[in-house]
Amino acid sequence: MTEQGGDSERTGDAAHTTPPVPGAVDAWLAEHTVDLIQWRRHIHANPELSRTEFATTEFVSTWLTKAGLTPRKMPGGTGLICDIGPTDAPRIGLRADMDALPLQEFTGLSFASGVPGVSHACGHDAHTTILLGTALALADMDLPVGVRFVFQPAEEVMPGGAIDMVAAGAMEGVERIFALHCDPRLEVGRLGIRVGAITSAADTVELVLDSPGGHTSRPHLTSDLVYAIGTVITGLPGLLSRRIDPRTSTVMVWGAVSAGKAPNAIPQTGMLTGTVRTGDHATWSLLEPMVHEIVDGLLAPTGVRYQLNYRRGVPPVVNDEQSTRMFEDAIRGLGADALADTMQSGGGEDFSWYLEEVPGAMARLGVWSGVGEQLDLHQPTFDIDERALAVGVRVMTNLVLGA
Repeated sequence: MTEQGGDSERTGDAAHTTPPVPGAVDAWLAEHTVDLIQWRRHIHANPELSRTEFATTEFVSTWLTKAGLTPRKMPGGTGLICDIGPTDAPRIGLRADMDALPLQEFTGLSFASGVPGVSHACGHDAHTTILLGTALALADMDLPVGVRFVFQPAEEVMPGGAIDMVAAGAMEGVERIFALHCDPRLEVGRLGIRVGAITSAADTVELVLDSPGGHTSRPHLTSDLVYAIGTVITGLPGLLSRRIDPRTSTVMVWGAVSAGKAPNAIPQTGMLTGTVRTGDHATWSLLEPMVHEIVDGLLAPTGVRYQLNYRRGVPPVVNDEQSTRMFEDAIRGLGADALADTMQSGGGEDFSWYLEEVPGAMARLGVWSGVGEQLDLHQPTFDIDERALAVGVRVMTNLVLGA
């Protein structure tokens, strides 16, 4: 990073910065809330899939540069980091993800995705906008801590772009990191957080089977592949539930199965795919060898050959206590009713890779209007109440100013 003006990492003379005063963020939001909405709508209308977020990266970089900041793009041209604040104080990280999903949008919005088959159905357009707004709101202030803004690509693919960001040095010098994630089950103005695991580890299991095949009238002369598949379909989830403490919230669910076409022919090939999820970090390390052991035991008597491809995804996001308390204080700054309880999710989030490096926490940002249906993430009709953008900026700035 280019450092100018003594201990300030903002381009230009440090004398141009001003200490944060009561109402400074309110004043910024009063002037720029319309900008937040326009930025979010621009990103929403121009979604980019994982590791192709070139235009989104350039969009964020342009606005940061206009504010006199010095963003640094990551290798490959997607993702960037930007530092502000003192260099002789602890540095915290704030992270947003930028990629969209391979999902057709059906919202009917005037600013709906202009890219066929691609949409921001998980709220990453809001995450990026909030972090951009936070950086610009704090850019002219003398801060109590250094801040690194981490705009990350490729959250929607496993094992996630966070690994690439860490490898590129995004966490060097960062002592603690925080993030928000849209939650359509929470009303705008409320945020949920908890100590401990807030998401789950998510791994993928792919089982490819083959046998000689044969006639269904003579299963004893071959290896019955469909019977073998059925054994694994019920046996693997069932045995995992007997081998692992149920308090770890571990669950194995099949998502796809294929084998055969004719009713009187035992097929030669088949495939099973599914996911294994757990809310416990220690259990996550045990799952792969245990799945191999169970599948081998189930299929050995059938005579069916198999290849098991176990793909580890992401560990659980585990909020440490100090970071969670810092987030809670920032949320309470919105008002007495802003802090909400939240449950651990079965979904995976690659923010967890940052927490393998330093402590931190993720909070859930309410984006439901409070009226009508509560749409889920990853639905083609998903949308947010845009009042949540200003709420997100206010919480993240509270977090920095209270650190």
